Amino acid sequence: MRLPAALAATTAAAWTLPALACHVPALAAALRVPRRAGGDGVALTFDDGPHPEGTPAALAALERAGAPATFFLVGEQVQRNPGLAAEITAAGHAIALHGFRHRNQLRLAPGVVREDLRRGAAAIEEATGVSPAIYRPPYGIFSACGLREVREAGYAPWLWSRWGRDWRADATPEGIAAKATEDLGPGDVVLLHDADHYSAGGSHRRTAAALPLILAAVHRRGLTAVRL
Repeated sequence: MRLPAALAATTAAAWTLPALACHVPALAAALRVPRRAGGDGVALTFDDGPHPEGTPAALAALERAGAPATFFLVGEQVQRNPGLAAEITAAGHAIALHGFRHRNQLRLAPGVVREDLRRGAAAIEEATGVSPAIYRPPYGIFSACGLREVREAGYAPWLWSRWGRDWRADATPEGIAAKATEDLGPGDVVLLHDADHYSAGGSHRRTAAALPLILAAVHRRGLTAVRL
């Protein structure tokens, strides 16, 4: 391989390597991107909202169970539904940043990531009065520069240790709950979605139906839901 080609391949590999962290726990640990929370609790987290139907359904299920959660909000959706974002905060749940637009970091230049973080946080702050402190990227994918920009902007990057794969068109409430709670234990972070803006249409309904099953499983295991 000629030197320029080898250099290009090495650069590309370095750029994309963090994207594997959501699937490779050892890599996430090496990059210092947490997948698990400390303590004995289980953190239920929701991406992609707020959503006019999915978010109220999730909030209602959480209220019935007396369970707190963490909502990773998308700035463009907050601007469309600012009242819902405020309701999440008023209900006592944690607010986190999922960017302004739902885009893969591997396709974004550093300056674009930086601006996306700024706009997303500004939208959340305007609607809720909360300045988010933690961030999870769309699709769980960090680029090398994206991870650097997140940290330089002062956000703690996060991933997850369990997921319900609830964004799929073939998902069922029972299947989502079974997948999300498989080997569930203290410190797990569960990824769910309260919106279908960027996933299969109607997926938020299946997540809402799965949530009581997930909360019941958390209770059966003697665990407690916590915020990140």
